[in-house]
Amino acid sequence: MEETVQKRKGPFQASCFYLGEALCGIDINLVQEINKQIVYTAVPHAPDYVLGIMNLRGRIVTIVDFGKKLGLGCTKITDSTRIIIVNSKEEQIGLMVDRITDVVNGRWEDIAPPPANIKGIQGRFFLGVCKVKNRLVALLNVEEALADELVKA
Repeated sequence: MEETVQKRKGPFQASCFYLGEALCGIDINLVQEINKQIVYTAVPHAPDYVLGIMNLRGRIVTIVDFGKKLGLGCTKITDSTRIIIVNSKEEQIGLMVDRITDVVNGRWEDIAPPPANIKGIQGRFFLGVCKVKNRLVALLNVEEALADELVKA
């Protein structure tokens, strides 16, 4: 993961959200849209983190409980729950998250390696962390997190 961050230079923007108590962010260039619609159709025999599929303006989108996928616990559906639509390997994936916060600005050169407490089995999903306004944001490697995806609808 560190090689991935070290190769990047200059400014970036990250769309931030919570998965449980974890403040996470993904490169804003990966985000297609953020959707409040939480209606989907279950897919039989899908991995347990795949909630189902939804039709979004004629496109089939696979919905993933992103907290469960990352080993951070199941996302509880509330009024704050959102689905972040991203493109992954020419497929649209909806990442269900607990709540959206804001967009933060940073520089790739300022990204620190992930701390030891998130380098466990799922540590490969993290690019690193950045400090923004006295908060640590865990930057996620969406492609790595979705690498063993997905159920084709």
